[in-house]
Amino acid sequence: MLHLRVHPDNPQPRLISQAVERIRAGDVVIYPTDAAYAIGCQIGNKNAMERIAQIRGLGPKHQYAIICADLSDIATYAKVDNAMYRLLKANTPAVTTYILPATSEVPRRLMHPKKKTIGLRVPSNTVCQMLLKELGEPLLTSTLILPNQDQPLDDPFEIEQQLEKRVNVFIDSGLGTLTTTSIVDLSGANPEIIRRGVGDVSAFE
Repeated sequence: MLHLRVHPDNPQPRLISQAVERIRAGDVVIYPTDAAYAIGCQIGNKNAMERIAQIRGLGPKHQYAIICADLSDIATYAKVDNAMYRLLKANTPAVTTYILPATSEVPRRLMHPKKKTIGLRVPSNTVCQMLLKELGEPLLTSTLILPNQDQPLDDPFEIEQQLEKRVNVFIDSGLGTLTTTSIVDLSGANPEIIRRGVGDVSAFE
């Protein structure tokens, strides 16, 4: 595991560049977000995605999400009309994942098998934003919760101990949080709040 210790408020560009290089090479990365630590990879990398599913113990019906620097590429991955775009723009960045109808650009293995949806999130975390902007594309993302655990891993020492041989890159910005995102399903006629986490979902009630 390449362990990159970055400053949470002023990430070292050299270290972020190292992480981006490894992600582009097909590696799996653990990185900080404005909620808990997450595990991710390039959207189109099937092998890396399968490794994440194995590490997290995810089944075939899992709703995957992508994490983006902003909404500039949203039309590539999700079907949204003008009203929905304005609503999302007013409510991002946020500690909330939005479930949206997926476009044909999204690999089928990332979509919900029945609903054909994709989760989308725009974070405010400085390290995560810098990583996404340098990468120049969204990441497939999943909260770092291991099988049979109720809460995410938040201690860098524990993360390294448990995943050193299974994950390629760890962007360590210090002790994480145990918070989870809110989840709002916007794929139907009316918004549906799937999970109430730390993200404010009052605009969708």
